[in-house]
Amino acid sequence: MRVGVFGLLGSGNLGNDGSLEAVLGYLRAEHPGAVVDALCGGPEVVTARYGIPATRLHWYRGEYRTASRAGAIAAKGLGKLVDAVRTAAWVRRHDVVIVPGMGVLEATLPLRPWGFPYALFLLCASGRLLRTRVALVSVGAAAIGSRPTRALVRWSARLATYRSYRDTQSRDAMREMGVDTARDEVYPDLAFALPAPRAESPPVPPGPPGPVCVGVMDFHGGDDDRPRAGEIHRRYLDGTTRFVRALAEDGRPVRLLTGDACDAPVVAAILDAVDSPLVTAAEAASLADLMKETAAADTVVATRYHNLVCALKAGTPTLALSYAAKSDALMERMGLAAYRHPAREVDADRLLEQFRALERRSAELRRTLTERNLAAARRLEHQFTALTAALFPATDHTHALREAP
Repeated sequence: MRVGVFGLLGSGNLGNDGSLEAVLGYLRAEHPGAVVDALCGGPEVVTARYGIPATRLHWYRGEYRTASRAGAIAAKGLGKLVDAVRTAAWVRRHDVVIVPGMGVLEATLPLRPWGFPYALFLLCASGRLLRTRVALVSVGAAAIGSRPTRALVRWSARLATYRSYRDTQSRDAMREMGVDTARDEVYPDLAFALPAPRAESPPVPPGPPGPVCVGVMDFHGGDDDRPRAGEIHRRYLDGTTRFVRALAEDGRPVRLLTGDACDAPVVAAILDAVDSPLVTAAEAASLADLMKETAAADTVVATRYHNLVCALKAGTPTLALSYAAKSDALMERMGLAAYRHPAREVDADRLLEQFRALERRSAELRRTLTERNLAAARRLEHQFTALTAALFPATDHTHALREAP
C-alpha cells in the first residue's frame, strides 16, 4: 500500500508534528509493509526527523507571507494553478492519504481561504476524482464566519472518504455547516496515542512547592478578531506576564513553554519584563519534550491546545488559558472543566485564585487524570481499528487472524 500523509507538518508547530508521529506509529505497528511519504509544509524537517520522503506542500515558497508587490501577487496566483496539478499528481501515486489530526477544519486562528483551506480542498477533490481514499483523522473543526473559507472546508469534508473528530463540538460544527456526520465518530486527540513520559517519584510532602510550567502563545485572537488583534495580544501578554511575575515573587520556579516557533517573541517579552532567575524557558523540540517538562511540574497553566494535551497526558493538574471551544471540550473531557480562564481577557488576580484552587485539589485531580488517560488510550485503539477497516480493507482478514486466540 502506498500511503501519503498531508498537512502543515514540519513547519514548527509541535502539535501538528505530534499528530503525525502518532499516525506513523500506527502505520509501522499495524501496516509495516506500507510505503509512506508526505506532502507537507516543512519537507526537510519531516524527512530528517521521521525518515520518510517528503514534498513541499506549496509550489510558491512565499505562500504564507503577505504579498504586496505585483510580482509576489502574480506568483501567488500562479502557485494556485500549479498546486492544483502538483497535488493531483501526488495523490494519484497513493492508495490512501491520511490527514493526521490538527485543526484543519477550523479557523480559530487567523486564516486566509486561499492558503491551507484551498490546499485541503485540492487534496480531497483529487482523492475523489482519482479514487484515492482520503481520511481526516481526529481532526478539529469549528464554525467559520468567512464564506469562502467555510465553503472550502465544507467541501473538503464532504469529499473525504473517512472523517473522525477530536471532540463532539467539532462534529457538531461540521453538521451545522451542512456535512452529513451520521457515520462520523469522535475520538481523543491523536497525541494521546503517543508514549507517556516515564513517571517520576513525587516529592515527599511537606516539601517546598515545585515548579510551574506556563505555556504561552503568540495569541492575537481568531479569524474574526482581526480588527482588534493588537489589543487582544497586548491584554494577553500583560495578564500572563503579571501572573508569571506573581509566581516568581512567591518563590515558585517557572518554566515557559511554547508549541510553535512563532511563540518565541512572547517568551522573550516575559523574560525581559519579569527578569527573575526563577523564570526560565524550555527548549522543546517535540511533544515528547513538552510532556517531560509538564510531567516534572507540580502544576501547568497553558494556552496552546497541544500544551494542554501534553500536560493532561502527563497527568499534571492543568489550568487552561482557553481561546477556543476545543480547549474547553478537552478540559471537560479530562475532568478539569472548572479550571479554565479566557485567553482574550487574562485577569492575573483571578487567574492566581484559580491556580491556587487547582493546587489545593492536586492529588485528587492526578487520580482523575490517570483514569481519563486510560479511557483515552482505549478509545484511540478503537480509532485505529476503525481506520484499518476503512482504509485497508484487504488487510482485515489478516488482522482478524492475527488477533484470534
